[in-house]
Amino acid sequence: MKAYLKNYRQSPRKVRLVTDAIKGKRVPEALAILAFMPKRASRQIGNLITSAASNAEHNYKVDPSTLSVESITVDMGLVLKRSMPRSRGMANPIHKHTSNVSVVLSVK
Repeated sequence: MKAYLKNYRQSPRKVRLVTDAIKGKRVPEALAILAFMPKRASRQIGNLITSAASNAEHNYKVDPSTLSVESITVDMGLVLKRSMPRSRGMANPIHKHTSNVSVVLSVK
């Protein structure tokens, strides 16, 4: 009962703020928390949890309302390296971070 979100274009530090709020919660409660959270990552994490619950329902015939978020981890993904033009022909680096999120649901 797992689902993965790979190369999500937001830094892991910002995504962890959202995921820390729902660790250990039941799936309906976690989705309710995410629906009212004013963070950009909350919509994607909500879709990820919905996907994991659907996987559990389809593959293992488990009722999604009995599931809870056992673990949710946010790891660093690819770093897109860009440059910003500066004065006198120089360039400063810009690192655009991405996140890899994995969620594991279990029956409580």
